[in-house]
Amino acid sequence: MMPQQVPTVSAAEVPEDAVLLDVREDGEWVAGHAEGATHIPMGDVPARLDEVPDGDPVYVVCRSGGRSARVAAWLNLNGYDAVNVGGGMGEWEAAGRPLVSETGRPPFVR
Repeated sequence: MMPQQVPTVSAAEVPEDAVLLDVREDGEWVAGHAEGATHIPMGDVPARLDEVPDGDPVYVVCRSGGRSARVAAWLNLNGYDAVNVGGGMGEWEAAGRPLVSETGRPPFVR
Protein backbone atom coordinates (compact mmCIF):
# COMPACT_ATOMS: atom_id res chain seq x y z
CA MET A 1 0.00 0.00 0.00
CA MET A 2 1.42 3.36 -1.03
CA PRO A 3 0.94 6.48 1.15
CA GLN A 4 -1.37 8.03 -1.45
CA GLN A 5 -3.67 4.97 -1.12
CA VAL A 6 -4.07 5.29 2.65
CA PRO A 7 -7.51 6.16 4.01
CA THR A 8 -7.33 9.83 4.98
CA VAL A 9 -9.59 12.16 6.95
CA SER A 10 -9.29 15.82 7.85
CA ALA A 11 -8.47 16.84 11.42
CA ALA A 12 -12.05 18.10 11.82
CA GLU A 13 -13.34 14.60 10.95
CA VAL A 14 -11.34 12.78 13.65
CA PRO A 15 -13.79 11.60 16.33
CA GLU A 16 -13.32 13.09 19.80
CA ASP A 17 -12.74 9.61 21.25
CA ALA A 18 -10.34 8.54 18.48
CA VAL A 19 -7.20 6.54 19.19
CA LEU A 20 -4.45 8.88 18.00
CA LEU A 21 -0.81 8.04 17.21
CA ASP A 22 1.46 11.10 16.85
CA VAL A 23 4.60 10.25 14.84
CA ARG A 24 6.33 13.65 15.04
CA GLU A 25 9.75 14.17 16.61
CA ASP A 26 10.19 14.85 20.32
CA GLY A 27 10.53 18.64 19.99
CA GLU A 28 7.34 18.85 17.96
CA TRP A 29 5.45 16.70 20.48
CA VAL A 30 6.62 18.72 23.50
CA ALA A 31 5.49 22.02 21.92
CA GLY A 32 1.91 20.86 21.39
CA HIS A 33 -0.08 17.69 20.81
CA ALA A 34 -3.56 16.28 21.13
CA GLU A 35 -4.38 15.25 24.66
CA GLY A 36 -4.43 11.48 25.06
CA ALA A 37 -2.40 10.81 21.92
CA THR A 38 0.36 8.21 21.96
CA HIS A 39 3.76 9.51 20.82
CA ILE A 40 6.10 7.30 18.81
CA PRO A 41 8.41 9.15 16.38
CA MET A 42 8.11 7.85 12.82
CA GLY A 43 11.55 6.24 12.76
CA ASP A 44 10.83 4.35 15.98
CA VAL A 45 7.50 2.79 14.96
CA PRO A 46 8.88 -0.54 13.61
CA ALA A 47 10.92 -1.17 16.78
CA ARG A 48 8.09 -0.04 19.07
CA LEU A 49 5.21 -1.76 17.27
CA ASP A 50 4.02 -3.27 20.57
CA GLU A 51 3.42 0.31 21.82
CA VAL A 52 1.07 1.26 18.96
CA PRO A 53 -2.27 1.81 20.68
CA ASP A 54 -5.18 -0.51 20.04
CA GLY A 55 -7.75 1.21 17.92
CA ASP A 56 -10.15 0.39 15.16
CA PRO A 57 -8.95 2.49 13.48
CA VAL A 58 -5.76 4.12 14.75
CA TYR A 59 -5.58 7.72 13.49
CA VAL A 60 -1.98 8.63 12.62
CA VAL A 61 -0.90 12.27 12.72
CA CYS A 62 2.26 14.30 12.07
CA ARG A 63 2.78 18.02 11.35
CA SER A 64 1.34 18.16 7.84
CA GLY A 65 0.28 14.62 6.84
CA GLY A 66 3.28 13.25 4.93
CA ARG A 67 5.03 11.22 7.61
CA SER A 68 1.72 10.02 9.01
CA ALA A 69 0.62 8.80 5.56
CA ARG A 70 3.78 6.69 5.30
CA VAL A 71 3.34 5.29 8.82
CA ALA A 72 -0.36 4.58 8.26
CA ALA A 73 0.49 2.72 5.01
CA TRP A 74 3.12 0.66 6.84
CA LEU A 75 0.75 -0.10 9.73
CA ASN A 76 -1.97 -1.19 7.30
CA LEU A 77 0.49 -3.59 5.66
CA ASN A 78 1.26 -4.98 9.13
CA GLY A 79 -2.28 -5.81 10.17
CA TYR A 80 -3.51 -2.54 11.63
CA ASP A 81 -6.52 -0.49 10.60
CA ALA A 82 -4.77 2.89 10.27
CA VAL A 83 -6.11 6.19 8.95
CA ASN A 84 -3.99 9.21 8.06
CA VAL A 85 -4.97 12.61 9.46
CA GLY A 86 -4.53 14.76 6.35
CA GLY A 87 -3.12 18.20 7.05
CA GLY A 88 -1.73 16.91 10.33
CA MET A 89 -1.40 18.91 13.52
CA GLY A 90 -1.28 22.14 11.51
CA GLU A 91 -4.83 21.48 10.36
CA TRP A 92 -5.73 20.22 13.86
CA GLU A 93 -4.69 23.57 15.36
CA ALA A 94 -6.39 25.56 12.57
CA ALA A 95 -9.63 23.63 13.17
CA GLY A 96 -9.58 24.70 16.82
CA ARG A 97 -9.06 21.16 18.12
CA PRO A 98 -7.60 21.11 21.65
CA LEU A 99 -3.84 20.97 22.22
CA VAL A 100 -1.69 20.45 25.30
CA SER A 101 2.04 21.03 25.78
CA GLU A 102 4.74 19.51 27.94
CA THR A 103 6.48 22.87 28.52
CA GLY A 104 4.14 24.69 30.90
CA ARG A 105 3.60 27.28 28.15
CA PRO A 106 0.66 27.56 25.77
CA PRO A 107 0.74 24.74 23.20
CA PHE A 108 1.48 25.34 19.54
CA VAL A 109 2.23 23.20 16.50
CA ARG A 110 5.90 23.11 15.63
